[in-house]
Amino acid sequence: MRRRSFLQAGAAASLLSTLPRVSFAEQLPFDPRPAGWRTFEIKTRVEILKPQGVSRAWVPLPSVESNWQKLIGNSWSGNGRTSIARDGKYGAAMAVTEWSAAEKAPVVEVTSTFSTINRAIDFSKRDPGLKVDAGTAKFATAPTELIPTDGIVRKTAYEITRGKSSDMDKARAIYEWIVDNTQRNPKTRGCGVGDIKAMLDSGDLTGKCADLNALMVGLCRSVGIPARDVYGLRVAKSEFGYRSLGAGTANVTRAQHCRAEIFLVGYGWVPVDPADVRKVVLEERAQPTNLADPIVPPVRRKLFGAWEMNWVALNEAADVKLPGSAGAKVGFLMYPQGENGAERLDPLDPDSFKYTITARELKA
Repeated sequence: MRRRSFLQAGAAASLLSTLPRVSFAEQLPFDPRPAGWRTFEIKTRVEILKPQGVSRAWVPLPSVESNWQKLIGNSWSGNGRTSIARDGKYGAAMAVTEWSAAEKAPVVEVTSTFSTINRAIDFSKRDPGLKVDAGTAKFATAPTELIPTDGIVRKTAYEITRGKSSDMDKARAIYEWIVDNTQRNPKTRGCGVGDIKAMLDSGDLTGKCADLNALMVGLCRSVGIPARDVYGLRVAKSEFGYRSLGAGTANVTRAQHCRAEIFLVGYGWVPVDPADVRKVVLEERAQPTNLADPIVPPVRRKLFGAWEMNWVALNEAADVKLPGSAGAKVGFLMYPQGENGAERLDPLDPDSFKYTITARELKA
């Protein structure tokens, strides 16, 4: 495994030496820093196209409140009965709507308002007093159904971090290994599944954000570093010119994006996003490029420690039991969910479960 990383690094260096020199002005800058709050509104309209008996819908609401995201409020309208419910383990909020069997055209529209500010960790300023309590550490290193921390996951993490002593060095090694050894797969449905054991068992390290960032979380947890997925939605263009790192239009129905956080003593919860590095490689240019392309290193450097907050954090929940549903748990709650009384609807199948999400920035 280390030999594979070494060979890839060597190939990248060789490619870099053959690329034409690019002036700084031709490179896209990427340097998210806290510089003022922005306020956004998202509207989610859900329709059950083929109702059978009692129908239900669950719309995830922004649930993460922190020094980089403020929650303002939620409202809704429609022809069903709507209330707010929370996942008991993670506190993930959702608007739950139920329609009677007599309703032939179930519809609900949910509006959420929130404010965000860019995140950036200054690694030159370490505060030894920033420590994680024992309860949080235990919770954030525990396995989930899709993110085990034993077996091949732990073995892989130990190989990646061999010779590293600090959590910082281990986390950086895992981040760089994911960037070097995974690929974004455009054929993956939605944001992926996030089954990291299956990925490592098969050797197929391709997927999308819910797959690649789940690897970051699982590998970190398996060596004792608290880590968590954060599930959300892009709501605006990138201010740094990267079209692949933002929402291109007001219609953000397919703009779901999962990120990750790790806890490092002295710095607190650190934002990371190796999946977006691979997204830039695949999508930023008209044809896929490689890690040596000058547009990639600025993103690779910054996405260990920074997030551009043209994105809303919905929740950190895994293995979610939907309130009122007799159906199976969902691995994560990033898309609206629905049932038509007969079955759980596929959130990626608009023929049977139609929803539209729009976003706009609210100016002061």
